[in-house]
This record gives sequence, structure tokens and C-alpha cells, in this order.
Amino acid sequence: MRWEELDREPCSLARTLSVVGDRWTLLVLRECFLRIRRFEEFEQRLGIARHVLADRLKKLTEAGVLEKIPYQERPRREEYRLTEKGLALYPALLALLDWGDKYMSGKEGPPLLRRHKTCGHIVHAVPSCSECGEPLDARAMTVEAGPGAPAGFVAPQRPSKSAVDK
Repeated sequence: MRWEELDREPCSLARTLSVVGDRWTLLVLRECFLRIRRFEEFEQRLGIARHVLADRLKKLTEAGVLEKIPYQERPRREEYRLTEKGLALYPALLALLDWGDKYMSGKEGPPLLRRHKTCGHIVHAVPSCSECGEPLDARAMTVEAGPGAPAGFVAPQRPSKSAVDK
């Protein structure tokens, strides 16, 4: 599997990584969800080289995750806004943030908390089954070939004893 060919792999995770699979892209997305929109703001907050930032913003825009919206005409200036496709990444980023809060924070605790506007509570990512509502756990899952699997594709079979089973 070659990095530049991930978008052609018969795997949704590989295809997703072809768009958001590097540290700078994820940090740009974090800033987008913190309502940072302008190139200079990204550059200042991230301490990222201009050419790297320009590349990541271009890639996210071409993938339809971000869109450029003009905010000034003379001179023309644009800002980056999350599209519906971009906003749909929030649960994935929330899951990564929760993992980081749990396993990478110091004794002081997480640096940022996320509060749900509707109920006022601090929230955590809790993936649940779309059908029964039960919380999802890797040990309670199986995989099978889906309609987008290439001909002859066989889903991985569960080994008898694995780290996931323990």
C-alpha cells in the first residue's frame, strides 16, 4: 500500500487517511472546529510553515472538507469554513480528543473541555450502535464484506486469540 494511493484502497479508513491522515491536517481541523478561519490565524496558532499550511488547506478544500468564502473584496481575502462533509468529521476528532484526554493528559487533566450547549453538560465521545443504542466496544464487533468490496474480497477472519479478545 503506497501513501499516495490510499484513496484507491478498498478500505474506508485508508481512503479517509488519504484526506486527513497527517498531523498537520488534523491540527488544522482542530482549529477549524475552534472557529479559526483565516490563513494568518492558522499560521500563528499552529506555528506551521506557510507552504505546509497552504498545502493542507488546499487539500482539504479540494476534498470538499473546507470551502473558501470571501470576507473582503479589495484586496480579495478569503477564509476557510467547514462544509457539511467537514462538520461530519467532528465525532472522529472528538473520539481522538477523548483518547488524548484520557491517556495523554497530565495530572492536571485535559486542557480543554467540551460542553453541550443544549443540556449544559461536559461531554465525552460515546460511540453507540445506530440500531440498539448499546455502547460500542471492539470486542463486541465483527466485520464482513460490504457492497463496496471488490470482487473476491474476503473480510478478515477473527483469530482464535488476539489482543482485542483479552
